[in-house]
Amino acid sequence: MTTPLLVIASRNVKKVGEIAGLLAPHGVTVQSVSEFDGVPEVIEDGETFGENAALKATQTAEFLGQWTLGEDSGLCVDALDGAPGIFSARFSGESATDESNNRLLIERLEGVPDQRRGAHYVCHVAISDPQGEVRLSVEATCRGRIVDEARGENGFGYDPHFLIREFHCTFGELSPVVKQHLSHRARAFARLMPGLVGLLRS
Repeated sequence: MTTPLLVIASRNVKKVGEIAGLLAPHGVTVQSVSEFDGVPEVIEDGETFGENAALKATQTAEFLGQWTLGEDSGLCVDALDGAPGIFSARFSGESATDESNNRLLIERLEGVPDQRRGAHYVCHVAISDPQGEVRLSVEATCRGRIVDEARGENGFGYDPHFLIREFHCTFGELSPVVKQHLSHRARAFARLMPGLVGLLRS
């Protein structure tokens, strides 16, 4: 039995690529919302990762009449009381880039010793049916530490500064294959897949 199309409610090319890679082994056909004309931007005014993921999933699903995946993720730094959190993508302002966000992060951590630079990535995924109802929702995290010097060219966002202690590497240094087994997103999708496949094939 073939599975229906799943729309990924994100215009972030690298994020869509990661998600598509995680779904591919399960035979799930995906398209980015950017491949459809006229889909309005979702205003992410939720107070949690879960609320924002649900907003992306349900509003896009209602507009397109398609099964839709909404994902919200971000970095929470212990020494910054959990910031940037849900504001990770726009930490340095509305015109934020990965570079400006990382620059601000390192500025905010100036003088903070290594042992107090603990942080975790969060990934929340919500699946909406074509009628705009959330049918599945999962969340996962990955612990690490923030380093001043950007390391590696892989990944995106804060990845070059997010060190995985066990591997002595940043997400920016890890190969995509390794990251697909370790990251917050990989862990969330591992939890998601049994329910998602069941939903799409029902």
